[in-house]
Amino acid sequence: MTDEEVLLGLALTVVLATGSQILANKLRVPALIILLPVGFAAGWLTEIVHPDKLLGPDFTDLVSLSVAVILYDAGLGLDLRKLVGHTRGIVMRLLVYGVLLTFLVTGAVAPAMFDMPLRVAAMLGMILVVSGPTVVGPLLDFVRPSDKVRRILIWEGTLTDPIGAILGALTFHAVASSHHVDIGRGYQLGQFLISLAVGLVGGAVATGLLWFTLRTLRLGETLGTLAQLAIVIGASACCDVVRDDTGLIAAIVAGLAVSNIRGFDMPARRPFLETLVQLIIGLLFISISSTVTPASLVPVLLPALGLIVILVLVVRPIVAFGATARTGLSRGERTFIGWMDPRGIVAAATASAFSSGLVQRGVPGAAKILPVTFLVIVGTVLLYSLTAAPVARRLGVVKAAGTRILLVGGEPWVIDLGSALRTAGLDVLMWAGADEEREDIRQAGLSLAKGDLLATAINPGARLEGVTAVFLATDDDDFNALASIVMQDNVEGPVYRVGPPHDSHGVVAPYTGGDILFGASLVRHVLAERYGRGARFTVQPAGVPLPPDHDTLFVVRADHRLDPVTEREETVAQEGDTVVLLGPAPTTSQR
Repeated sequence: MTDEEVLLGLALTVVLATGSQILANKLRVPALIILLPVGFAAGWLTEIVHPDKLLGPDFTDLVSLSVAVILYDAGLGLDLRKLVGHTRGIVMRLLVYGVLLTFLVTGAVAPAMFDMPLRVAAMLGMILVVSGPTVVGPLLDFVRPSDKVRRILIWEGTLTDPIGAILGALTFHAVASSHHVDIGRGYQLGQFLISLAVGLVGGAVATGLLWFTLRTLRLGETLGTLAQLAIVIGASACCDVVRDDTGLIAAIVAGLAVSNIRGFDMPARRPFLETLVQLIIGLLFISISSTVTPASLVPVLLPALGLIVILVLVVRPIVAFGATARTGLSRGERTFIGWMDPRGIVAAATASAFSSGLVQRGVPGAAKILPVTFLVIVGTVLLYSLTAAPVARRLGVVKAAGTRILLVGGEPWVIDLGSALRTAGLDVLMWAGADEEREDIRQAGLSLAKGDLLATAINPGARLEGVTAVFLATDDDDFNALASIVMQDNVEGPVYRVGPPHDSHGVVAPYTGGDILFGASLVRHVLAERYGRGARFTVQPAGVPLPPDHDTLFVVRADHRLDPVTEREETVAQEGDTVVLLGPAPTTSQR
């Protein structure tokens, strides 16, 4: 390829990867559904996006290092303190049962279905054992199952990737070096343990270097992120040099260590790293799918559909019900776990690497591994994307709809506002610092957050699970402004604050932080003064005419979503909604 073609090919790959993910976001579908067919079409229509022509044989090594970064980021989101009791046992059994049954069943049926040797079928079976958090996570974000089910599936998807990659590498070497798969005399088990040890040592070294750079040198966010990337990529590369595909274990171990060792205090949101990971995923899927040709798909299309049916309707349900037996999970939760096993980026990456390696060695039937894996990825992701939400609703494992708000403040008008929001059908959680204010909240019958909840909420390493909106209404305007800035990345939804006085001379309150509630006229001191003169909050259906001199503060939608009136936008109520109002202060004659 000419220099111009290489430059154009790289640019087109980036544009397609980014554009596909933007389109998927707008369509509210997993990005994989767009990325794979777009990459396939680009590879079919043009030659300039083929990675073997752009990068040559180095593409496989770049894929391995890229997957290591993805797994490190996935490990940062795993809290070992939540992997306890039945959850830990379920995840471990899902891993063991899933790997064994997927490998054995695929290895047994693939020779007849795809006309390939047993050793190639074994290679395909080991590739298909992996799932992947990059696919499972977005699906679960859309479906919103119970926290228990989500935690189990995320842990399984994250941990099965490095395990599957290592076992795939061992199977690859066994297939490439002999005419059969040598699994006797404990040889492969010993090789696996050696690979595991290399990965664990690499992960420990990486963790030590991360502690030095992040804690001792105290680098800022930008340099700290760059240091993490350099250490993870360096450790992964060194491990792969010592022993193939052990770098993935080092990456996931380092991610787990950083997220669980006290002192690292990693933020819950990592915008730079998350952006990079999204770009890597897009580039890998576009590049890998561009190597799949229509001619390679046609002969394996119908058998691949049959394999998908076996994996989805036979293998996964058996694995899930066996792993969750006698664990306290409901039948609906067990069934949903049995209906969630999409394949993702690690399956595509390992199929690309191992397939090309076996083809170069002249192994018959090896060329079918990548197209079959491609079809299984597309088929499982498409099936689960279309069915996960209705299946979860039918099984009753979806989180209850509505809004759970955290209302911060303990003044009388704030407590009364919390009572009004609860009357409107919302789940209200309150927090206040002073003991007398906390007692007033209890006396009002409202849910009181733990004393350290707000500290947890503004901790950059924490996230307030279940809270969908935060309203800051303390009598300290600077506190409201600062807390709103810190908390924005630590809750699932928006953060609002009451407005400071217009002539405020606070440190930060007049200038920054959070969306301002209720518009310019109803700032904090006006609300408190008006309430002190007898104004009260009322709740009424939106269809009832608005009483005179009443201000609309919130609109509670028919599905229990909460839309506040803010400085930037005036919320319009519709038929079926409920409104929360603040009435006028009574005059002397009315009193």
